[in-house]
Amino acid sequence: MHKKSSQPRSHGAPRLAPRQVRIIGGAWKRALLPVLDAEGLRPTPDRVRETVFNWIRHQLGGDFSHASFLDLFAGSGALGFEAASRGAASVTMVDSHGAAARQLEANRDKLKASKVKVLRADALALVKDMAARGQGVDVIFLDPPYQLGLLSQVLPLCPAILNEDGLVYAETGEPLPLEGEALPEWLADWEAIRADKAGMVYYYLLKRR
Repeated sequence: MHKKSSQPRSHGAPRLAPRQVRIIGGAWKRALLPVLDAEGLRPTPDRVRETVFNWIRHQLGGDFSHASFLDLFAGSGALGFEAASRGAASVTMVDSHGAAARQLEANRDKLKASKVKVLRADALALVKDMAARGQGVDVIFLDPPYQLGLLSQVLPLCPAILNEDGLVYAETGEPLPLEGEALPEWLADWEAIRADKAGMVYYYLLKRR
């Protein structure tokens, strides 16, 4: 989690800051990438990413080279670039924020990451468009701003674009109600095959039931 700057600025107005995210595995291990300082943008911590990619590697049989990844709220690109570094067949990063998308493009070019595509788009609209086109992916990253209720909106759309045995990584600021009678409809199709917590971050690897 990053601390907000003490300098006054208009709400949501981004500025480049000396913040960086480190790739922790694969071809670009230890590479440092600049991160935009924007409202609500918080790169997934190193320890969480290490755990999550161990989970995913186990599910993929140790081989990322046949898997396509979709990072729907890419932000810093920490998750998407980590997947590309580990040999993903393709990675599509999506962010609706123009400055964030431009930073992702700059980092992609810095790494010469030819298998990474960056899109400036609304995540919900993009998933619907992909479904209409019959496009599918193997792994979807969902790390939206916690306070906007986006996870409950986008997760029900994901089965339409998820390949067989596909995975969804979800990161939230509060635990998902996946057990018991209070299971909400938007979670009814999902089970958590792995789950953990780091500080105030809850994170899950989900599969369709």
